[in-house]
Amino acid sequence: MATQDFLVELGTEELPPKALKTLSNAFTQGITKGLEDAGIEFGKVEAFAAPRRLALRVRDLADAQPDKPVEKRGPAVKAAFDNAGNPTRALTGFATSLGITLDQLDTLETDKGAWVVYRTVEKGKPTVELMPELVEQSLAALPIPKRMRWGAHRTEFVRPVHWVILLFGNKVIESPIMGLTPGNKTRGHRFHCPKALIVPTPGDYEIVLKQEGYVIADFAERRELIRAGVAELAESEAGGKAVIDEDLLDEVTALNEWPVPLMGRFEERFLAVPAEALISSMKEHQKYFHVVAANGEMLPLFITVANIESKDPSQVISGNEKVIRPRLADAAFFYETDRKTRLEDRIDQLKPIVFQEKLGSIYDKSVRVAALASKIADAMGSDPTLAERAAMLAKTDLVTEMVLEFTDLQGIMGQYYATNDGEAEDVAKALNEQYMPRFAGDDLPTTLTGCAIAIADRLDSLVGLFGINQPPSGTRDPFALRRASLGVLRIIIERELPLDLQTCCEWAEENFTVLTENNTASTVVDYMLERFRAHYDELGIGAEVYLAVHARRPTRPLDFDRRVKAVEAFRQLPEAQALAGANKRVSNILTKQGGDSIGETVDSSLLQDAAEHALAEQVNQQADKVLPLFEAGDYASALRSLASLREPVDNFFDEVMVMAEDDAIRNNRLALLNRLRNLFLRVADISLLPTTG
Repeated sequence: MATQDFLVELGTEELPPKALKTLSNAFTQGITKGLEDAGIEFGKVEAFAAPRRLALRVRDLADAQPDKPVEKRGPAVKAAFDNAGNPTRALTGFATSLGITLDQLDTLETDKGAWVVYRTVEKGKPTVELMPELVEQSLAALPIPKRMRWGAHRTEFVRPVHWVILLFGNKVIESPIMGLTPGNKTRGHRFHCPKALIVPTPGDYEIVLKQEGYVIADFAERRELIRAGVAELAESEAGGKAVIDEDLLDEVTALNEWPVPLMGRFEERFLAVPAEALISSMKEHQKYFHVVAANGEMLPLFITVANIESKDPSQVISGNEKVIRPRLADAAFFYETDRKTRLEDRIDQLKPIVFQEKLGSIYDKSVRVAALASKIADAMGSDPTLAERAAMLAKTDLVTEMVLEFTDLQGIMGQYYATNDGEAEDVAKALNEQYMPRFAGDDLPTTLTGCAIAIADRLDSLVGLFGINQPPSGTRDPFALRRASLGVLRIIIERELPLDLQTCCEWAEENFTVLTENNTASTVVDYMLERFRAHYDELGIGAEVYLAVHARRPTRPLDFDRRVKAVEAFRQLPEAQALAGANKRVSNILTKQGGDSIGETVDSSLLQDAAEHALAEQVNQQADKVLPLFEAGDYASALRSLASLREPVDNFFDEVMVMAEDDAIRNNRLALLNRLRNLFLRVADISLLPTTG
């Protein structure tokens, strides 16, 4: 089948920079899926995205769908002809519905008899007929929260659309897209090349734009040019290093078609302001990259990326320096002003700020968190007094001028101001560490006081919101309770803290007087333990391992984690599947014979068969060996030891009739199996692991 390259470009007003990459990826996926669903063969798919364009090129696109055989079954042969061999109404009706004559029909022999069938070949549609609809469908499915209209058009998109290219080979597909007739003309840079440019073929697209239009259409290429240019400028001009935040790099890439990095300066006096405040001001408002010296200290420099190749770059730099100066001056003013009032004197300012309508103010939450953090710190062997102090100060920076202006500095400024006030070092650090981890993979608190506050703050929110029946739903989680749960689990596990979630949640529950739900603490613990499932899935540990441990509901996260890793290691042993199968068999037998009412005291005088004696002896030996390991939390060593029971267990089931007629012998054998199973249950329910067929 013949192939051609295909190109679609949508020319728009400046697209939202933070959404450009997402829109491009979604557009690419939509077209790719449409082609796959239509059965059209194609080669490499290449995406292009710039401030004023979304484009896609498909290499080696087949010029039509492949023809496909079609078989339509009609009535059974018996029902198709009467006794005289004449066509029945069923047969003629079938032929009429297809618009064919009887001589075009065939028969199909099956196990259930013969049927009348119509066989034909459905010719594939030409690609040029299908592509406009595929493009429209993909555009309609883009993740755009709010679409807009422009002029007199009824068409809606994230920004007004001004031109469309739709090329198959060197031919324009003229079917309307977004209310516009496509052509083969794009537009260059808004200032360097404000005119139409002809794109002869899809393969010429980015070449024409770069060589004639001052536009680098490839997002990834533009991104790396900016990264390299910013880094080289910092080193060559200042002997420093540009700090390149990946999200900021994406945003700057989405703002520029023809990026030109330029370095500017600001007054050294501003370096007295915490670096985070300067960075926030430059990054969030101006999209600047900051520069640091070899020792990591901030330099009075910034790098901006201009979307123009100026004949006088000094004018562009000067303009940016004038813009950043008042912003940094504001930050310096806020910092000086805030330090005149101690954090403890701001505590009462938290009373009017609502945390949640039913759960009270931020002040109320601070009081609860202080009480809970004190108990958690004590349970960890940390200083309860420091934890309580830190919790009462934890949210006070929310009412400072700096954080009111730069909300992303909450916690960070709290640490600076607490240090300025002369608070204990752990207390000051905890004001920042209370928010850690802020996102997946983020750093954890380094101090035990920080751990106590971070855990207490999250548990207070979880217990409070579950207690008033406002848990997260499938689509809504306004208080980020899922993230809060994972944060608590990570802190406890990675910092190896001896905390019990059940106990901590019960402590949290005691601090509330407004909860309406019963057993809130247990509900929250169940919710949090369920978060482990996705956590271990990301680590490549199968759901069956998680479920085996979860069946025992250990409520100490560190203990839960050790069990999971021990069971995962056990699962790799050659004995694992057979022992999992045996445990499943034992579980089924015990459940049918009384379950929990069956004891585990074995009378050795009632043991009869050699295999029975051998298993009882091995179980006794293993119990003596592994029980101390269980107590020490060394589940991995215990399970490795229990793996040696495979042979005596197999022999027992091969040679011993568990359900003996004699009640005493039968009950004794059930007790032996119960004792065996309970050894494994000290770690997990391994009957839930995969077994041999």
